[in-house]
Amino acid sequence: MAKGKKRLMIVDGHALLHRAWHALPPLSTKDGTIISGAYGFTMILLKALKDLEPSHVAVTFDLAGPTFRHEEYEEYKATREKKPDELYQQVGYIEEILSAMDIPVYTAEGFEADDVIGTLTKQAQERDRELESVVVTGDLDTLQLVDRRTKVYTLRKGMSDTVVYDESAVRERYGLRPDQLRDYKALRGDPSDNIPGVKGIGEKTALELLRQFGDLDGLYQAIDRDSQKARDLKGSVRQKLVDHKDDALQAQDLCTIRRNLELPFSLKEAEFVAPTQEKVRPVFEKYQFMKLLTQLPEGEGSGED
Repeated sequence: MAKGKKRLMIVDGHALLHRAWHALPPLSTKDGTIISGAYGFTMILLKALKDLEPSHVAVTFDLAGPTFRHEEYEEYKATREKKPDELYQQVGYIEEILSAMDIPVYTAEGFEADDVIGTLTKQAQERDRELESVVVTGDLDTLQLVDRRTKVYTLRKGMSDTVVYDESAVRERYGLRPDQLRDYKALRGDPSDNIPGVKGIGEKTALELLRQFGDLDGLYQAIDRDSQKARDLKGSVRQKLVDHKDDALQAQDLCTIRRNLELPFSLKEAEFVAPTQEKVRPVFEKYQFMKLLTQLPEGEGSGED
């Protein structure tokens, strides 16, 4: 990526934590504290900082408890298995590490980290036209946010194989624009979040429908008007769309990342200066991250040559 550019790096905390937790073998300190997730998170964080060279950094986390999506759809994420307590304990360790690095954390009660990320990217665009946003994550849920000034940096496999999605990369992978991805999920469903979508509509048909009608609203407007394009649809496909319209619209709402949260976000607070080894040594030594400590500059200041 272009060096010397003003860039806000927004870290999807829980997504990276889960990725790290499953990618690494069990790791613990000498006193038996499990630190696998926190170690892996920090490892990815340091790699992203090196790769992206951000001028600003912020981290987001999900909060415990239901969100507005659970209130709208009781079965939202209901099929996900409960993770061990040791995984959730990692968040506290990570927040301690981030505090030592002077990296702010943003959350929002009743919303998910993706909604916080969506809001931060929008606020960044509104506050500084020269600022680019890059979402650092372990999944592809935030690809719908990609635009001219927003990219997604994600793990492809393992802990070091990364890829950056801009608008052209999203089109190359899906054959769709980034803003069409929420409707793609709305039609085919999202099994990971237990969102059914339109029963009987799979990935291939969902892609064909969006390429033909543009978006979910355009599709249903065409069906309601009984346009020629709608009449040309395969009978069974059109019937499924009619029968499950409410499911599709609910899925669209559930899959839409909110971008209008009230957050105490400050570009000044998010300004990033690489911490020295001396600054973070106490917390890195506490969790025995000695190998990771050597990746930080030794001297005082930003560590720039």
